[in-house]
Amino acid sequence: MITRIREVRKAKGLTLDDVGQRCDPPTTAQTIGRLETGTRTVSVGWLNRIASALGVDAADLVDHPDRAEMEVVAVLGTHGAQAPKRHGLVVPPRNSPGQVAMTVAASIGDYRAGDEIWCDRVGPEEFALALNRDVLVPRPAGRFLFGRLINRDADKLQLLPLEAGGRQQVIPNPPWLGVAVKLVRSL
Repeated sequence: MITRIREVRKAKGLTLDDVGQRCDPPTTAQTIGRLETGTRTVSVGWLNRIASALGVDAADLVDHPDRAEMEVVAVLGTHGAQAPKRHGLVVPPRNSPGQVAMTVAASIGDYRAGDEIWCDRVGPEEFALALNRDVLVPRPAGRFLFGRLINRDADKLQLLPLEAGGRQQVIPNPPWLGVAVKLVRSL
């Protein structure tokens, strides 16, 4: 099986040792190197361990002849766009299980019309992790609120709207939150 472990690892800016330490259980840099080069056979178990360590799906590590890859041709820095020092690829975005999305119809705050906002759906036990993040909150009758989660008191959430001059909203006991984690924007 032809894998893309090396390309994905380099795209993430990780060393062989970094990936080995992130594996569960940890392994050596030499083992990761052997799996990358094909001198050791990559089993499904290894593929899943390495994918987890890299924060991607196992399918992202398998070479698909019909998959389009994006080559990194420039790096934008303080001195403008420059050619990369090393060859690199960008891993195309893939959704995770349980994610929900919202599209932006009219520009508001930092978001522009046409943007897609991908959100991780979290339960009440994880609401504290969403503080100071943009969140999508379900409301009765198919309505939603979207804004910055600024406080959580026992069973109430306080959201600051994105528009200037908007009033703070207090929401009691939502069943879940969508925490904004990825912005997809066409230029």
